[in-house]
Amino acid sequence: MAGILDNKVAIVTAGGSGIGAATVRRFVREGAAVVIADLSGSRAEQVRAEVASTGGRAVALKMDVAEPQGVETTIKLALDSFGRLDVLFNNAGMAEVSLIHQTTLESWERVIAVTLTGTFLGLKYAIPIMRRQGAGAIINTASISGIHGDYGMGSYNAAKAGVINLTRTAALENAKHGIRVNCVCPGAINTRVAQILGKDRADEFRRVMGAAHPLARMGEPDEIANTVAFLASDQASFITGASFVVDGGMTAATGLPRLPGAE
Repeated sequence: MAGILDNKVAIVTAGGSGIGAATVRRFVREGAAVVIADLSGSRAEQVRAEVASTGGRAVALKMDVAEPQGVETTIKLALDSFGRLDVLFNNAGMAEVSLIHQTTLESWERVIAVTLTGTFLGLKYAIPIMRRQGAGAIINTASISGIHGDYGMGSYNAAKAGVINLTRTAALENAKHGIRVNCVCPGAINTRVAQILGKDRADEFRRVMGAAHPLARMGEPDEIANTVAFLASDQASFITGASFVVDGGMTAATGLPRLPGAE
């Protein structure tokens, strides 16, 4: 049975772990050939070897999304390896925790460079290829942190809000060229952040973050990958300029306390 991405060629940034790696696996299962780009070349290669062992087509490279030459090289690798580019998943991003008045300019610029400028560069260099082909799908990773504010996350909030509106503008500019541009807005997802904290702190992190969601748990990378695969496919052919919230119901609430009698 054919997959929903049969014969498509995709690039996934930050594809060496978390949401990116889960999306690479899903894309390959759906029939796509994938370029796996990650700041860690070794993690990208591990994912490539994994999917290749199941018969998947993939190549991997070390790439910094904030560097124009790295983005251009990644797109060239897709064209040289597979002949075209149908899907771009702009997934890379980063956050640094700091109150606004304590945030250094260097920290601000780092977060903006990776999270927002990296998304811009992916769009900038992929769109001309897709325009020549007359079709393409681009999915950007935004966040519910681009919709609402978070205490101590000013640079990340600003960058992700920028990704959401950049997505809308790119969708408008390229609709007549057959290119759809959408973004996904995850809630708290169980990725390397929890692992880095160590077992005891990670368990507490998962408990606190899970309790913030009406579904009472963090999301899993595969659950975001499912949405990305749908948006990349022809099943989403009438969807562009949209922000898909995948957050376990977190943004459904106003934040006001539960009223008496509503138990």
